[in-house]
Amino acid sequence: MKHPVAHKGTGFHPVIDIGEQWEVLDLSKGYHPESISLDPPSIGRYNEVRKNMYTTGLFKGVRNIHMGVDIWVPEGAPVHAFADGRVLFFRDNDQPGDYGPTIITEHMIALDGSPEAPVYALFGHLSRKSLEKVSVGMALKLGQAFAEVGGEHENGGWVPHLHFQLSRERPAEPDMPGVVAPENRDEALRTYPDPQLVLGRLY
Repeated sequence: MKHPVAHKGTGFHPVIDIGEQWEVLDLSKGYHPESISLDPPSIGRYNEVRKNMYTTGLFKGVRNIHMGVDIWVPEGAPVHAFADGRVLFFRDNDQPGDYGPTIITEHMIALDGSPEAPVYALFGHLSRKSLEKVSVGMALKLGQAFAEVGGEHENGGWVPHLHFQLSRERPAEPDMPGVVAPENRDEALRTYPDPQLVLGRLY
């Protein structure tokens, strides 16, 4: 299926170059790793209820509503800064099913017509090598390649992909809840806006 260029009209640089064709997955029907395409890329949706996907103890059997956008691409794909900003935190969240190597960045940008304000972005499921390239407070320039997608052996055990998530609130640590429980959904949607505000319309 052909889609418009991901970043068209957003004013932001593409986080990952996904070309002009990709597959949008319906993970509400279950997670089947063997069927996920990396070339062309696959996209996992925001605010999607994903049953039977988050099975490790980290999720307590109740967190299954996705707060980011997933971009499945080959291991090693470069990850770019969508705007000028800085590195706020980084860490290897190495529990099974977690993000693995994670970087959070801070940007002063306007989202969806609102005034400029601090916005935070989480880049999850990176390579461990990515954490060696950054430092806390490091400046990022629009379009700068500062990380890469990790492999299953280092990214929490997932098919290679980037979990990209935005936050209007400053996180206290190198983490954000990538999936939330139903009772927390409304609050989470206010805190974690649709990443397509930066990525462009993907579905």
